[in-house]
Amino acid sequence: MKNYPPQFRADAVALYESRPNATIRSVAADLGINPETLRNWVRAAGVSRPRGRRA
Repeated sequence: MKNYPPQFRADAVALYESRPNATIRSVAADLGINPETLRNWVRAAGVSRPRGRRA
């Protein structure tokens, strides 16, 4: 298991937050990390977004 520095984690979550239309999968791919890793960091940071698509 890889250990990422706290600043990298914070920056990854901030990047996800700054891209309202991006998915966790796309941001993780841009950063070269596993989507589940980013998903865990986002959950731990308390970031929430509406689920589903808007009409």
